[in-house]
Amino acid sequence: MQINGTMVSYYFVCKRKLWYLCHNIRMEQENENVKIGKILDESSYRQEEKHVMIDNLINIDFIKKTGVLHEIKKSKKMENVEIWQVKYYLYYLHQKGLSGIKGKIDYPLLRQTMDVDLTTEDEQVIENMLTEIQGIAEGPIPAIPAKLRICKSCAYYDLCYI
Repeated sequence: MQINGTMVSYYFVCKRKLWYLCHNIRMEQENENVKIGKILDESSYRQEEKHVMIDNLINIDFIKKTGVLHEIKKSKKMENVEIWQVKYYLYYLHQKGLSGIKGKIDYPLLRQTMDVDLTTEDEQVIENMLTEIQGIAEGPIPAIPAKLRICKSCAYYDLCYI
């Protein structure tokens, strides 16, 4: 099984949501937060060549010629998730033989950026995470809903709670 950045994000956000994604149950297309994110992506950094697709799996917002990988996010509400998504992209590229690439998260609405580096310890965490994602994907049923504060704004809320 090939693992993409969305799967990595969902791993940190909600294992149930990850299971749904792995089983092609998708609810995001009508979610207001997802729509806002797409508009932000389309309207930010227009001068950059965006949506760099690697192996039809990894979709990087854009990469500067200086070797800096950029991800565009609307807020820092899920900062840890975003950091690990960028670390996964760096890990993936490193596994493909590309070294020296740096990561950066851009928050255009906040006019802030955050540098992201990949350490040897991060690589071990990612390898363990990939094994866990594989296990979740192969599971026969989704995890029990976590009942987190973010659940109310999740595209899958109705599927989990109604």
